[in-house]
Amino acid sequence: TLRAKPLWQKLVILFAGPAMNLALPVVVFVALLGVGLPRPEPVIGLVESGSPAALAGLRPGDRILDVNGAPVEWWDSVEEDLRKSPGSEATIRFEREGKIDSARLPVVTRSGLDEFGGVQPVGFTGLGHSRLRAVLGIPDAGSPAARAGLRSGDRVSAVAGGPVEDFEQLRRRYDARGDSGTVALEIERGPNDTPERSSVEVPALGSLEALGVVPASVLVSRVSPDSPAEGAGLEPGDLLLTVDGAPIGSFASFAERVRTSEGKTLSLRYARGGETHRVDVTPKLLEADNGLGIPESRYLIGIEAAGVTLPGVMGEDIERNPLRSIPRAVGMTVDVTRTFLAGLGKLLTGEVSHKQLSGPIGIAEIAHKAIERGFEAYLSMLVLISINLGVLNLLPIPVLDGGQALLFTIEGIKRSPVSLRTREIVQQVGVTVLVLLMGLAFWNDLSRHLARHWTTLVEWLRTSAGL
Repeated sequence: TLRAKPLWQKLVILFAGPAMNLALPVVVFVALLGVGLPRPEPVIGLVESGSPAALAGLRPGDRILDVNGAPVEWWDSVEEDLRKSPGSEATIRFEREGKIDSARLPVVTRSGLDEFGGVQPVGFTGLGHSRLRAVLGIPDAGSPAARAGLRSGDRVSAVAGGPVEDFEQLRRRYDARGDSGTVALEIERGPNDTPERSSVEVPALGSLEALGVVPASVLVSRVSPDSPAEGAGLEPGDLLLTVDGAPIGSFASFAERVRTSEGKTLSLRYARGGETHRVDVTPKLLEADNGLGIPESRYLIGIEAAGVTLPGVMGEDIERNPLRSIPRAVGMTVDVTRTFLAGLGKLLTGEVSHKQLSGPIGIAEIAHKAIERGFEAYLSMLVLISINLGVLNLLPIPVLDGGQALLFTIEGIKRSPVSLRTREIVQQVGVTVLVLLMGLAFWNDLSRHLARHWTTLVEWLRTSAGL
């Protein structure tokens, strides 16, 4: 029996299960690296107006080669290096149109979100990987663009007969026409699936700014009922321009600003009908879906923005040499495990809500969403589940492998077996803790499901009762 074996054999047997749970992700990551993992290349997609990156002369399309002398292969390395260095100065070496140059810029400190949604100081430079669509913002009714018949929300598909995909391409093609004559813009207006198409002649003024055009970074498409935004008078079609006097460069940046406000009133400047207005909005703490069907408490103002972003430049991270792929897979597994342990610690200290716990219903919903996103997303979800099981099994809770290992270690130290009564008590405590955790997770699943379908359920009950 297990109790009759030496201590080291007991520990090997008990740790074998969790070890396999932690080994499976390594195998999966090796396989994914063999077929290629989609990763964002270190190519700048957008530069927020007035940001340190803009003042340093960086532009969309620049390929970043290294940050502070450290070579970068993928965009997430660029973002991580800059966000983790608030208050410092960064030297970025980049390639533009075949020429290599460098720029020095301050990394401004501001409030940001960690990977668990907590507020912390982060570095800000104004760089983004996603690109802006060629969607126009026309804040001034007296501008040349407005007089030519352009409106906020118009989508430009071509400039002087040449197709454009993003706002930077639009800017370059328009600016290249100089400051004399006119330029023909092919415009799409209205719903994306059934747009009205037209050609608009606008004066060539040398720059979009002179024309009176700005990127429609945050064009309001929906305002939630009874939300702070509705209370402040915001409406669909409003073009948000600044928050607390700072230009809004992207919806992601604006959303982070709202979420880190901690309920403090924000001053918004926006354009409507060619006129600019200013309004104060106080974000409210509301529950929102985190994308996996699990609610998170966030500060929100209750708006949705029209889709004005495009994916940045993507590449494939491929490594078929096992001498290199295995160490990388181990490192990736360690990173995910470290993140899980950090999240578990925040859950135990109350920094992360217990509502984040999911049971079988929640896991099934997450699996369904992962399958919809593709095979790689599904494998990534399996990796997370395997690591979760491995780590949880190692916790020193009786009835789990970690708890059994702790009891056997105590017996080895005291050189005598733990009494049967003591074992019974700790086993009962362990079972109680697990049952409570499972009950809490199941209740979270059930309450989320009921909240999501409550209206439908009430209507069904009314119909069944003939009311």
